[in-house]
Amino acid sequence: MNKTRNTVFGLVVACATGVALAEAVKGDAQAGSKKVAMCIGCHGIPGYQASFPEVYKVPMIAGQGERYIASALEAYRKGDRRHPTMRGIADSLSDQDIADVSAYYAAQGAGHAAPPPKPGREPSAQVAALLQKGACVSCHGANFAQPIDPSYPKIAGQHADYLYVALKAYKTEKNPKVGRSNAIMAGVAKQFTNAELKAMAGYIGSLDGDLQVVQQPRFR
Repeated sequence: MNKTRNTVFGLVVACATGVALAEAVKGDAQAGSKKVAMCIGCHGIPGYQASFPEVYKVPMIAGQGERYIASALEAYRKGDRRHPTMRGIADSLSDQDIADVSAYYAAQGAGHAAPPPKPGREPSAQVAALLQKGACVSCHGANFAQPIDPSYPKIAGQHADYLYVALKAYKTEKNPKVGRSNAIMAGVAKQFTNAELKAMAGYIGSLDGDLQVVQQPRFR
């Protein structure tokens, strides 16, 4: 019981911090459309694969929550998420730039009212037990597509190989180039073997979600 209370308290603190950051500057999607030249070379190409720290598809961010994108970029800028390329990009952005880019990508999924999440295929008994153990739905919401707070990501339908690499990053420590510092997610990820993380990522990636890649007619 005490462990559960501590986890809930930690979630509340993390939530409040992320929301305060995201609300500090108001984003402008139109302005953001002129600031994404450094993003579209990876995130605007369907199936584009990164090669560091291993080969995986870069995440779909069109339709992702605005506050989550902002908090992720801020984490790269602060070094809480360690990835040399993303750190370099985030370092080049002002608070206003981050807000505008986040608004732009969030708006790409707002062309129509989001339908209720569709019931996904049932996970295997093994995966269902893993998801229950990690209490994943308690933060990422119904069908993993309706996070309980806008500073948390939608993960349904995200590339499974990216989800796997992201989950493993929360287990990585004392590596200046790889890893993510987040007490809550680290606590969750470290409960599982890599094989178990891969199984969960595979299931979540198979679900219907709002995330997509919006192809660009040309590079700006």
